[in-house]
Amino acid sequence: MEKKYEHFRFVVDPGQKLLRIDKYLMDRVENTSRSKIQNAAEKGEILVNNTAVKSNYKVKPGDEISVVMDYPPREIEIIPENLPLSIHYEDDYLIVVNKQAGQVVHPGYGNYTGTLVNALAYHLKGNPIFENNDIRPGLVHRLDKNTSGLIVVAKDEDTKNHLADQFFRKVTKRSYRALVWSDFNHESGTITGNLGRHPKNRKLTTVFPDGEAGKHAVTHYNVIEHLKYTAFIECKLETGRTHQIRAHTKYINHPVFNDSEYGGDKILRGKPFSKYKQFVENCFQLIPRQALHAKSLGFTHPYYNTEMFFDSELPEDMANVLQKWRNYVQSVL
Repeated sequence: MEKKYEHFRFVVDPGQKLLRIDKYLMDRVENTSRSKIQNAAEKGEILVNNTAVKSNYKVKPGDEISVVMDYPPREIEIIPENLPLSIHYEDDYLIVVNKQAGQVVHPGYGNYTGTLVNALAYHLKGNPIFENNDIRPGLVHRLDKNTSGLIVVAKDEDTKNHLADQFFRKVTKRSYRALVWSDFNHESGTITGNLGRHPKNRKLTTVFPDGEAGKHAVTHYNVIEHLKYTAFIECKLETGRTHQIRAHTKYINHPVFNDSEYGGDKILRGKPFSKYKQFVENCFQLIPRQALHAKSLGFTHPYYNTEMFFDSELPEDMANVLQKWRNYVQSVL
């Protein structure tokens, strides 16, 4: 019998309702499609409790699911690539870059090349931190693929550990800018709510307001500009959870503008008559991603022990969509 290699393994949560296995895996395996999962099932590559199942099998609590293939999981090799890097600051110990929207931070399943780490591996050729096959060399925090902004990367393990400790102790200073749906009737606020994986879609983060699951998360926000059906806000994080701003703003019914994963890519405010509908759709085209930017970053330099602070301009797509909303507000006054 041909040897099979396990690529993924899942144990179904105790509270899981009956659900087709192709739908279940769609929410848990990145960069796949339902047809690929169904084809894998046809080839006997999806096992439940060590037995091959068809794609219409309904998962039950406690099921052990394996996805196996006839080749071993790909070892991720960091390939140096000569890609554009927007460097804000660099010294012998660290580098601060302004990540462009659309770029993944580090290699992973389905994203083996074109990442920020691939670009850094080229820029920092010969640096030992890239030699231990760590797919996150020097990284102490990250940004989502379609979030732009500042990120600091360590050039050695001591610097990485020192920076990681600052992020853990919440003494770094991070400020984001976001365009969100629905104007506010107040100028500032704090969103508190545990964040964890969404029980039905593991690619998303959700709020557990009663603290029954997830991890403690706090986001502070200030309204910079009221824009009728939207608002331009500043967000400061006390914690750094996955998708924190995107999940927290959705929780208070102010999802980030054009955030397709958290519902911001629909017309959520204003009457969708044809002229206004066309205006919003034009805005979506101007910024075909969530309108979120990591604008500033502050930390203590691990070697010099000096306070470092970096600020960045809004990217062109975000600046353009803000100006379009300003023009709209002026036109309807």
